[in-house]
Amino acid sequence: MTLLIKLILAHLIGDFLLQPKKWVKEKEKKKLKSLKLYFHVAIHFLLLFLIVWDLSYWPLLVTIGLSHFVIDATKLVFQNKKTRRRWFFIDQLLHIVSIFIAYYIFTNAHFSVATIDKENILLLTTCLLFLTQPVSIIMKAIFGKWNIEKLTKGNESLEDAGKYIGILERLLVFIFIITNHWEAVGFLITAKSVFRFGDLKESKHRKLTEYILIGTLISFGIAIVTGILFTILT
Repeated sequence: MTLLIKLILAHLIGDFLLQPKKWVKEKEKKKLKSLKLYFHVAIHFLLLFLIVWDLSYWPLLVTIGLSHFVIDATKLVFQNKKTRRRWFFIDQLLHIVSIFIAYYIFTNAHFSVATIDKENILLLTTCLLFLTQPVSIIMKAIFGKWNIEKLTKGNESLEDAGKYIGILERLLVFIFIITNHWEAVGFLITAKSVFRFGDLKESKHRKLTEYILIGTLISFGIAIVTGILFTILT
């Protein structure tokens, strides 16, 4: 199970933390001709070997690295501006599924909750990492269908403030859940409602209010599900 968590951790770091936005834009523009695609895949290969740190698993790691390239290349070939958001989720789903399939094929592993006891720290690290930049990017993809800049025009805020607020609230919700303090989650939701919705009373703010509400519910929902899964697995 430790190996599987390491594989997912490598994916999260490679796809969300070590892939600049300009790389993504260049890949979408040049597709298979973009050198950034091959740099990105090379980084994934390197991360897999560094994080797993066991050359005996090289067939598994090479398979996952190659499947990552195939999935990314397929997405770049078939996606367009209208399907970009849809392909983001298809891409991530295929990556996770390919990791699970390769893991079970090459290790003949059988899932057992009893084997997770010694791996709580690694699992905790993976969950916390997932709730930061990866979820921020996922939420950005979700809201890609709406023109958020138009809704927020005239409502200036600190640069990237919303992103960091979201990261902090997800981490707090996760911590509250794994420490069995559900009442604190309710308090956090109430507190955010007071600060974020208190001045959105006019009808012209309705769309912005709905955007904030949807974003809050998705953010909290992902954190809650992650916290519940962590408690189940540990």
